[in-house]
Amino acid sequence: MEKKVQKIVTKLKMSPHPEGGFYKETYRSDGVIPKDALQENFSGERNYCTAIYFLLTSENFSAFHRIKQDEIWHFYEGSSLYVHVISPDGIYTRHAVGMNLEKGESPQLVVPAGCWFASSVKDEKGYSFVGCTVSPGFDFEDFELAEQHILTSEFPAHATVISEYTRI
Repeated sequence: MEKKVQKIVTKLKMSPHPEGGFYKETYRSDGVIPKDALQENFSGERNYCTAIYFLLTSENFSAFHRIKQDEIWHFYEGSSLYVHVISPDGIYTRHAVGMNLEKGESPQLVVPAGCWFASSVKDEKGYSFVGCTVSPGFDFEDFELAEQHILTSEFPAHATVISEYTRI
């Protein structure tokens, strides 16, 4: 597995992502949405759409974070990926993104704007290679990494999963 992961990271020129794993931006639309056409919570204009490759290994996880946009996950190869989502009203759902359709997995998942979410590789000693599309386009100003004690105080019923998928 390590050779396959290294090959993907090297060939696609992926970089470490602040939430965990590796990523490479593959698309940023030329078109831009002006700030006055966006909701108030955006600090400036945004591209229409952005897309990345994202690779995660079982030795790592993508920590709980949230963004101001919807994010669409697309499965490419490797192990299925669990995406852990806590909605603004406190409902926790673990989604399986993958190709095992008979077991309820889906090759795509939409995480709605404003939800806290984290991800982990389903199989031990595996990796998940996926893509993520964000619209309006992603900007790191829209990214918020969860702090365990703050998220736990907001959603105490989910303290176990929050503890497992936070770093700070």
